[in-house]
Amino acid sequence: MADPGPILRDLADESRELDDLVSEARWSTPTPAKGWTIAHQIAHLAWTDAKSLIAVRMPDEFPAEVQRALATGDDFVDQGARELAAKPRDELLAMWRSGREELARELARVPDGQKLPWYGPPMSAASMATARLMETWAHAQDVYDAIGLRREPTRRLWQIARFGVRTRNFAFSVHGLAPPAEEFRVELSGVDGEEWTFGPADAGQRVNGSALGFCLVVTQRRHPADTDVVAIGPDAEKWLEIAQAFAGPPGAGRKAGQFA
Repeated sequence: MADPGPILRDLADESRELDDLVSEARWSTPTPAKGWTIAHQIAHLAWTDAKSLIAVRMPDEFPAEVQRALATGDDFVDQGARELAAKPRDELLAMWRSGREELARELARVPDGQKLPWYGPPMSAASMATARLMETWAHAQDVYDAIGLRREPTRRLWQIARFGVRTRNFAFSVHGLAPPAEEFRVELSGVDGEEWTFGPADAGQRVNGSALGFCLVVTQRRHPADTDVVAIGPDAEKWLEIAQAFAGPPGAGRKAGQFA
C-alpha cells in the first residue's frame, strides 16, 4: 500500500501556498465557479476536511452522513460552502487551518490496508490524502484565476495526474456509462523535462499532453479544448469530455473558450 507520508507533505505545502495567496485577497472576489467567491472556495475545503475527519474517525457512521447529504439535494456541497462562507474571515481561516492539520494527523495514523468510506468509492489513507491534495490544488486554481495570477507547475502535479488516471472508471460510472474494458496509455510532459506515463505502452487508446493541462482537465478547471491535451480513440475522447477526479454528482466544468 502507498505511504501517505509524502502525499501529506505535498498537501501541507499546497495548503500553505493557498493560505498565503488568500491572506491578502479580497474575500468577496468572484471565482470561475458560478456563485462562488474566494470565501466559498476556502469554505468548501474546510467543509470537506470536516467530512473527511468523520470518515476517518467514525467510518461506521459515514453512510448515514452520506444519506443526510443526499437528502438535502444534489447541491449539498454548495450548501455546505454557503454556510461556512458566511462565517467571519478569521473564523473560517482558523477552521480551515486547524481542520486540515487535524486531518493530516489522523490520516497518518490509519492502519495500512484500511479503507475509508467516502461519497464515491472507499479509499485508503493515501488515496484520501491525494484526494485532498487534488481538491486543494483545484480550488487554488479557481483563486489564481479569480485574481488574475499564473502559478508555476510543481512536482506535486504527479500525484494529481496519477489520481486523475485512477478515477477514469469513476468518471464514466457517475455519468451512467460503462467504463471501457481496456486501459488507456497516458503520456504527460511533467516538470523539469520529465515524462510521466501511466498505463500499458501498447494500449490502443491514448491521452497525450502536459501534466498541467491534464490535471486542469480531470479537475474540470479547463475545458479540454483550452488545453494541449489530446485523446486518440473514441473512448479516450469521451473520457476527456467527462473526466472528473472529485467525488459527487457530475460537475459543470468550464466552457470551451473560457480560458482560451
